[in-house]
Amino acid sequence: MPEDHAAVPGIADMQSSEWLRTGRRVGRPHSEVTANLGLLAELQGSWRGTGFNITPRPFFGSAPPFFLELNATQETLDVTAITGDIPNRGSRQPDVTLHGLRYLQQVTDAVTNSGLHIEPGLWLRIPATTDPVSGPTYVRQAVVPHGDSLLAQSVFARRVTGFPTIDPVDSTPFRGSAIAGLTGRPVDPVTDAHYLAQYRDGVLPPVGLPPGLDAARTIKDPTQVLLAQIDGQTIISTVAIGLSTAAPAGGILNIPFVTTNANAVQMDAIVWIETVKHSDGGHFMQLQYLQRVILDFDAIRWPHVSLATLVRL
Repeated sequence: MPEDHAAVPGIADMQSSEWLRTGRRVGRPHSEVTANLGLLAELQGSWRGTGFNITPRPFFGSAPPFFLELNATQETLDVTAITGDIPNRGSRQPDVTLHGLRYLQQVTDAVTNSGLHIEPGLWLRIPATTDPVSGPTYVRQAVVPHGDSLLAQSVFARRVTGFPTIDPVDSTPFRGSAIAGLTGRPVDPVTDAHYLAQYRDGVLPPVGLPPGLDAARTIKDPTQVLLAQIDGQTIISTVAIGLSTAAPAGGILNIPFVTTNANAVQMDAIVWIETVKHSDGGHFMQLQYLQRVILDFDAIRWPHVSLATLVRL
């Protein structure tokens, strides 16, 4: 607490003409908040749904030295707008104003109900800048309790009519320095059939996934789950935002244990915010996402893939 209590703004100060004139980051009307969020506007709200995780994780003392964990998931995602402006002060160009959302993501195993993931974070809408020269972008910042934090910047952001484009993603581990795009094929995939037996012979969880999925095909390309979850739907429009920590100024920071034992080196993701026609003639909001984190251990690069389909309550 500062010794000069008079310097601390109180209710009377906030009601003064100076506070009312400048705004001082106070909350804006809902219509302005929504307009300022751009393509993030429909992300606001409480979302619930199900998904699928593929996690190749180190298995100390085992041969091969990994265990392929497959989880059907239940998920909650609560997203709240930051109603005031976020000013960034410029020294080489005039100030810019950011707008954003804060979120809390929680994921549990659909079979055991045990916790798998918790992630507080932020989504930001960044305006165009002149120094550095950049068009408008979207940013996701996140932290997870394994000891990782990330900043991912949008590589595309658009609104389209109709269904999302959900291309296959390859979960096959690979070698080498080159990391293909999220929906690209690995340049130097591991091909040893014995080493990859868990990918070939893995069994999908008994509950929590759409029926009729082929296990080997789904493990290799987990987007089969996303496609099955929207099969038969009428999707009116889709907002698609692609993100990567490999984009300019993005990155992941890990604690030393993670860096040494299962280094998370890159995250790529796509979020689809969908307006879906309801059977009663109305509409509802649906959120789908696909995320891949590359983990490095045993001189191999391992795609850790997470995805889900959620509806807004």
